[in-house]
Amino acid sequence: MRLLVTGANGMLGHDVVRVAEDMRHQVIALGHEDLDVTDPARVERMITRERPGTVINCAAWTNVDGAEESEQEASLVNAQGAGFVADAAAKVYAKVIYPSTDYVFNGEGGPYGESHDPDPINAYGRTKLAGERATALVNGQSFIVRTSWLFGPRGGNFVETMLRLGHGGGPVVVVHDQVGCPTYTGHLAVGLLRLVDSAAYGIHHMAGEGSCSWYDFAMEIFRQAEVVTRVMASTTDMMERPAKRPANSVLISRRSAPIMLPPWQRGLSDYLARRDAADAEDAPRTQRSSASKRQPVLGWTRREREERQADGEEITGESELPLEKVTWEDGSPGGTDEGADAA
Repeated sequence: MRLLVTGANGMLGHDVVRVAEDMRHQVIALGHEDLDVTDPARVERMITRERPGTVINCAAWTNVDGAEESEQEASLVNAQGAGFVADAAAKVYAKVIYPSTDYVFNGEGGPYGESHDPDPINAYGRTKLAGERATALVNGQSFIVRTSWLFGPRGGNFVETMLRLGHGGGPVVVVHDQVGCPTYTGHLAVGLLRLVDSAAYGIHHMAGEGSCSWYDFAMEIFRQAEVVTRVMASTTDMMERPAKRPANSVLISRRSAPIMLPPWQRGLSDYLARRDAADAEDAPRTQRSSASKRQPVLGWTRREREERQADGEEITGESELPLEKVTWEDGSPGGTDEGADAA
């Protein structure tokens, strides 16, 4: 099928393009410099000219904290822009897929199925909910796909932040009272593309199978990456963030034939393997010893380790992340993904 992908240079858009091309779809990949979704005339011209069978709208403002101070700007991309894209797609009889977020829920009644009433508690969630409604209103062939806690190879994400802090020697501090579903963009892209030939229009929940806290996620990152660092847990109340986060935004699907993604732990292992493969390609062709791979950063002596453990410190291959350093929903460091390619 002929597919048009907006936000193609972002974390999700990049993987959607990659997987679609692997599946032999004909892909028109448009980054923000190619198509500004907030320009309705330009959006209509582009989609009318290309006449895709499906539009996958990955263009988004994902800076959760930044949206608190710039809700109008975030809404222009996430809500009005989504409506422009969906309307232009409808005019050429194209389907549209709109990735959304677990942040449309308040986090008080999770886990959440597709029929649960949304009630966002931050500006970002409000703009994405408005985008869902704008998309569904103007295009009867629309798929609203809510997902959560994305991580992938483009842009910053929680995994990279954890590894950077862990390699810095710690301690690493992460909140333990927010629960969700980490989702690898490579797996989500496959799920989104399964909708292309479907007529199951409406809302879909599509996230990594299983759930965990940010603390649990960080612990698993360090375990799989074989990084040793100090671990400290914190609460949301201890971290001052401009935007509130839902305490339990776990997504489940109540559809009769849901599209299920692999467990989030598998997503993490696939991401780390892909990351290692990319590092290997960038490295010199000289043979590297095994000692150069994933070395624990804190090379304590046995006595130092025993003394720290005796003092009650948890020394493992995992840790936690300072809430103030991550924009959770999109998994990118706060403030870096304000543009339309950030999805």
